[in-house]
Amino acid sequence: MRSKDYMLLAGLLFVLTTPAWAQRRTEQDTDIEKYNSLSSIGVTTNTNSGILGGVVLRNSKSLPGTLFGKQQFRYLALEIVNVKHPKELSSQNFVTGSRFTYGKQNYLFVLRPEYGRELMFFNRHADEGISISGVVAAGPSIGLEKPYIVQFQTRPGVIVSEPYDPIKHAQSELIIGSGSFFQGFDKVKIVPGLHLKTALTFELSAFRENMTGLEIGFLAEAFSRKIIIMPAAENRSFFTSGYVTLYFGNKK
Repeated sequence: MRSKDYMLLAGLLFVLTTPAWAQRRTEQDTDIEKYNSLSSIGVTTNTNSGILGGVVLRNSKSLPGTLFGKQQFRYLALEIVNVKHPKELSSQNFVTGSRFTYGKQNYLFVLRPEYGRELMFFNRHADEGISISGVVAAGPSIGLEKPYIVQFQTRPGVIVSEPYDPIKHAQSELIIGSGSFFQGFDKVKIVPGLHLKTALTFELSAFRENMTGLEIGFLAEAFSRKIIIMPAAENRSFFTSGYVTLYFGNKK
């Protein structure tokens, strides 16, 4: 076959295959997942808590226009978390078998309403891949300082449940165990504050309507006064933490 025939055949193949290639590319581009809102609930852990640090409700809603050429969302969230002191150490009464945290005077629970922006860095295709977005959010911190209740033997055969006092309860051998978690809520003190967080979210779900993901981030928080969790240790009004949230939800 002459070179002119080869050139003619190559040109014909190019003409025939170009529309098909363009169609596949268009299909891939249009297959990128788009949604207007996302609502989810999650469980979180952080460096100032135990394995289960708290729960989170979050909602993202698409905004018109782009930011830095990326799709942007309004980010709303509500968190309730337990903040622990790094010196907390659980002990056990070897007579009763009950556990308690010696030296702990207060729990610290924090309610965090949040408002911010979420920016989509990479969007997933409808049935595969991972979406990655960045979040910056801030809001008030409502600190709930709740007394830690202990069961204390005042005299042989008499045990009372009362808030821990470092002077009154100095004899740790007379602490039988911790009281009920639900005791002491009538003595809660509210400590206001502010917080700021930055995070990356990774959507891992395989279905368009339902989603599963991770939010990994850093949070800084300041209160109007020191929170007394462990009176014998250093207590702070400013906290920082890294956190991971596993969330589940749906999108529209």
